[in-house]
Amino acid sequence: MDQRKCECGHTNPIGTLLCESCGKPLDIEIEEQTAFPDMRYEGMARRSQTYTKKVIDRVWNWFSSVKIAIGIIIVILIGSAVGTIFPQQQYIPVPVPTEADVARFYTETYGKLGTIYYELGFHNLYSSWWFVTLLVMLGTSLVICSLDRVIPLYKALKKPRLNQHKSFLKGQKLFAEGPMPEGAKQDELLANAAQVLRKKGYRIFSTDRALMAEKGRFSRWGPYINHIGLILFLIGVLMRSIPGFFMDEYVWVREGQTVAIPDTPYYVKNVSYHTEYWSESEMPEKLDLKGGVIPKSFQTDAILYLNKNADLPGAKPDLVEVKSGPIVVNHPMEHESLYLYQSGVQEMQLGALNFNLIDQKNGNKELGLIKVDLYDPPKEQDLGNGIKVRTLDYFPDFIMGADGKPATQTNLPKNPMVALEIVADNGKTSEKMVYLQGSVITQKSDPQYGLVIRKPDLIDITGLNVRMDKAVPLIYFGSFIFMIGVAMGFFWQHRRIWVQFQEDDVMLAGHTNKNWFGLRREVDGLIEQTKLPLTVEEKSKA
Repeated sequence: MDQRKCECGHTNPIGTLLCESCGKPLDIEIEEQTAFPDMRYEGMARRSQTYTKKVIDRVWNWFSSVKIAIGIIIVILIGSAVGTIFPQQQYIPVPVPTEADVARFYTETYGKLGTIYYELGFHNLYSSWWFVTLLVMLGTSLVICSLDRVIPLYKALKKPRLNQHKSFLKGQKLFAEGPMPEGAKQDELLANAAQVLRKKGYRIFSTDRALMAEKGRFSRWGPYINHIGLILFLIGVLMRSIPGFFMDEYVWVREGQTVAIPDTPYYVKNVSYHTEYWSESEMPEKLDLKGGVIPKSFQTDAILYLNKNADLPGAKPDLVEVKSGPIVVNHPMEHESLYLYQSGVQEMQLGALNFNLIDQKNGNKELGLIKVDLYDPPKEQDLGNGIKVRTLDYFPDFIMGADGKPATQTNLPKNPMVALEIVADNGKTSEKMVYLQGSVITQKSDPQYGLVIRKPDLIDITGLNVRMDKAVPLIYFGSFIFMIGVAMGFFWQHRRIWVQFQEDDVMLAGHTNKNWFGLRREVDGLIEQTKLPLTVEEKSKA
């Protein structure tokens, strides 16, 4: 590493702007007062300015750049904004059991833009590998930026220089120089100045010929406290990618159904769902609802189970009830770190088709009731008297495929097609028929058996948002630390005043990181109370 030697004899690392010993600017132009070094890090050399040859140095220097950090933040903000154009997959308001259903939802709902949105992976943006990589890069940049600056700042503030070089004092925005008052003694002047400044809350450092007073030094650490808070915040966000720390799932549970909650040992059962509506007597004023009603509350009565065999692959679930009760909007069911929110509903959905089987050649005699559960159609039903009904095929959301064969668009019973076979007389008689869109299509032109369509079973399907976030305490703690750093840097300033005797002259200089007007008032008050023959020059900083 190259060195820069000052005229005082001290050897400084390359990249140092002010001599570590005497404070003299090391640049010739600076010495001539055409410019003055940035006092942000007290002119100390930063690692990114010192080491530049090795690969690790270049990586360090790249991440230590504020421009790079700002660029990463801009990309994250743009990506986050794009992720809000359409809903993320877990917030799709309809059941989407398969990936094909997810792709179809974006295409059918948002058209070509939805297809592009899905193909580019924006439907799961915040858990995508590239978004997580950007967060890691931002965290790395915050750590390196902080270390690159806080270490030289700590070294400079730990041992403040008292006997500053004259060019250092003249380079400050507030500077005054004048002859020693006649008959005055240096030690008395320094003692008087120290007493005045101490009353204003300054901490005093002094020698026999120099004095430095400072206050608000802790405010210099405000930006780095901010960085610590942001780093903790990012760690909390990234912890959400660790299994068991975060979950944000959406499950649809129809009445009477018990479903597994993904990535947990828990199951939830929808015992019943009901919506309560406001009555006219409860309304604050008479409204013309045009025949409609206003919902008052949405509630799912649920049971939460724990699967004791969750750790045994292939074992049959052994469910034990751990909690039961209502789940109401804004009042979730809570168990340990798991929260179940009432988040959606599909009321009056098809649950089962009901038919009466009749003997058309025997006076339309009723032979029995056929029930086809659209979520779990029975393979065979025994109606008695030697008559059985078999389910040959079932398409929940029927569509005719491009190859001319029947297919289903989704796994949801939106447009069910059921193919049935009636077997009677111990297998001697067999007829096939198909139900589709409210019609029954028979195999024979003169069938013996027929179906009479009855009222279907309608069910309510409740949507539960299942959340678990163990990283929230760390995220809140990081936010709190960040706000402490903001307060430190916003409400306090680091002010320093130097009083020095060189030969027969007395010099005074002042520096602050902001609020120069406040510092100027304190310097003027010091000159007035100590009766120093000085006039402060306030220069604009280059």
